[in-house]
Amino acid sequence: MDFDAVADELYGLRPEHFTTARDRHAAAARKAGDRALAEKIGKLRRPSLSAWASNLLVREQPDQVEPLLNLGEGLRQAHHDLDGAQLRELIRQQRVLISTLSRQAGQLAAQAGRPITPDAQREVESTLQAVLADPDAARQWAAGRLVRPLDAAVGFPAVAQDAVRRAPAVSAAPPPATRRKSAADETRRERLAKAREEAESATAELRAAEEEAQTAAHDAEDAKKQADQLRQRVSGLAEELERAEEEHRQAVAAERQARERARFVDRRVTETRRRAKSAAARVERLTADNP
Repeated sequence: MDFDAVADELYGLRPEHFTTARDRHAAAARKAGDRALAEKIGKLRRPSLSAWASNLLVREQPDQVEPLLNLGEGLRQAHHDLDGAQLRELIRQQRVLISTLSRQAGQLAAQAGRPITPDAQREVESTLQAVLADPDAARQWAAGRLVRPLDAAVGFPAVAQDAVRRAPAVSAAPPPATRRKSAADETRRERLAKAREEAESATAELRAAEEEAQTAAHDAEDAKKQADQLRQRVSGLAEELERAEEEHRQAVAAERQARERARFVDRRVTETRRRAKSAAARVERLTADNP
């Protein structure tokens, strides 16, 4: 049993099927005597709905992986070079590609029988934004084994983009008062960016928790349906068993009656045979007395 093959299989399953399949593979590894593999498989975590949809996109549309990764590299380089013209073009491509891919992820999830919620759709978009901004996020996404949505807060801040779009030509150094004001403004911008990141992170955690709760509720509903079906089946089998027991009792009674009738008929046959034998003997005697 190969860990990568098992992981690829598990993260291709719908979230509600993940845990059962994971535990089955872990049990098989333990039975085969590979405790290390069993422990490694057991540590795999079920993906959230949006993470599963992102994984599904990578698996079902592999030709879309490379364009997004290339666009991310171009955007990061353009930010580094402060190339405003290139940034504007790449950002336009970014909007189009992310909109297209997030829509495809939603369609693939629906086709797989597990439509995603609007919140999950936004988390898919956030994941794609993070892929463009962060090489590590890009590698995680391209592996197709996400457990949670990636946070776009590590990406390109809107403030930085706006600054690049409106960056003036290089001029002479500003006076000290201007530099102090610029430093204060930069500090405020950094604090604002950090506050935004914390807010976005908290929002992402909230969405993940809400999605987890929704998935748990969905699983509970599925379990209830299954329990109801099994309850109905048990009830039907109980009724069938009761009918079979009644038929068995009737068959036993019929067998008893048939045996009693058979014994009665046997007695009649014996008695009739005796009378017939006696009558034959009498006829024989009478014949001998009257030649």
